[in-house]
Amino acid sequence: MGSMETTTHLAAVKKSVSLRETVAQALRAAVISGEMKPGEVYSAPTLGKRFGVSPTPVREAMLDLVKEGLVVSLPNKGFRVTEVSDADLDEITALRLLIEPPTVADVTPLIDADGLERLRGMAAAIVDFAGQGELISYTEADRAFHIAILEYSGNKRLVTLITELRAHTRLLGLAPLAASGELRGMAVEHLDLVELMAAGKAAEAQALMTRHIGHVRGEWAKP
Repeated sequence: MGSMETTTHLAAVKKSVSLRETVAQALRAAVISGEMKPGEVYSAPTLGKRFGVSPTPVREAMLDLVKEGLVVSLPNKGFRVTEVSDADLDEITALRLLIEPPTVADVTPLIDADGLERLRGMAAAIVDFAGQGELISYTEADRAFHIAILEYSGNKRLVTLITELRAHTRLLGLAPLAASGELRGMAVEHLDLVELMAAGKAAEAQALMTRHIGHVRGEWAKP
């Protein structure tokens, strides 16, 4: 049975009316960031203790992740995190590169001052989490930032597709990058992206997003 390391960044989840989804989001981020290791088995009671909740919402959330293909249910044992091959990551990255950079260029003139301020706040939070080494919070904040930009396209299918692709990504290199301080420097790209969009520099924003997604198969993927 796999166990979370003592240095895990899984923080206690605050109880709310959407506890199941709150737990599910944190679990997705833990899988993506490598906090929950590929191939290892985790039980709902063990994860519940980490989150400070009962095993029931954790079990329900893990069943959601089973449907998404992120974990596999093992009767009377728990849930095993699925492994993603290099070929899978290549395909995911290729699709994201086809969709996200041109979409960023398209939506740049559509984001108003309030929207830009909101994105600045989200980008600043990503930088803070990277500097603190809070990988689960970093991963979730990064997801929310990217999706917030894509939502300006008004294309719900596009947003759903990118959300699914991101969920199946594995960023096992985040921990060593955070420990070395390099992750914070990379996280600043989110702030740079917002400023390019604020200046109406759509082509430059597209180019930066292309480089940014490239980290998925570069530094972020290497354990």
